[in-house]
Amino acid sequence: MSALPLQLTTRSVEVPDRTARSLRVFNAVMGVLHLVSGGAMVALSSDFTLPVSTFALMGPPGTPLADGVLSGVADVPLAWATASFLFLSAFFHFLIASPWGFRRYVGELGRGRNRFRWVEYSLSSTLMIVLIALVTGITDLAALIGLGFANVAMILFGWLMEMTNNGLMRGPGGTSERGERAWWTPFWFGCVAGVGPWAAIAAYLWVNIAVNDGAGPPGFVWGIILSLFVLFNTFAINQWLQYRQVGRWRNYLFGERQYIILSLVAKSVLAWQIFANTLIP
Repeated sequence: MSALPLQLTTRSVEVPDRTARSLRVFNAVMGVLHLVSGGAMVALSSDFTLPVSTFALMGPPGTPLADGVLSGVADVPLAWATASFLFLSAFFHFLIASPWGFRRYVGELGRGRNRFRWVEYSLSSTLMIVLIALVTGITDLAALIGLGFANVAMILFGWLMEMTNNGLMRGPGGTSERGERAWWTPFWFGCVAGVGPWAAIAAYLWVNIAVNDGAGPPGFVWGIILSLFVLFNTFAINQWLQYRQVGRWRNYLFGERQYIILSLVAKSVLAWQIFANTLIP
């Protein structure tokens, strides 16, 4: 146990000045693109909202559900909530590129980690999974809170995976220490936590269609849900490739660039597909 703090503070990745400057510009550009995308959503936004509700039984446990009362708690403006997802990403990219953040960012990379990333993901991806749940009809306040915290747990396990395995990563052309292997427990625990929200969404749709004989969402919505699931999990695939040391992912900084690219491509596709629900008559 005593070796863990030492590992967490050991510099393990060489970050050349030229590469650091390139990553700074890259983050700034991505921040601008996220900001523009979010601004476009606000400009195109409508008053479309999705409800958040609670259900109160009017009696002791076991009272028939028909005797309960469904109450609205809030109406979430979907366009603004989705744009906020992109604005969060833009803020953290700009923070990294700022004079205050850049020095700390390079220090993080030198230790084979990026805590800026995990803090941002814990906010932005949690907001997104809550919006996905709302779009599929999960409106209960307690359910949304549970799904949100399950997603936060997934992100924190990803953070732990990176913090405890930073000694495996090397700079350009580097390799892992002889005989060292990644500790995969945080990754797999994160996968378990991450499956939870998607299992809830799938179960909710299945019950509404197969059990309650509901019509279910139209075909294009199924396509959206499937693509959202794939895109949402590309970040985990990137981490898996990093710590499996596959090809160019042996270089930690290559994996860092992929996270930044995914931050734009995957998040933008996710956000615009959710936003498209505001444009459907």
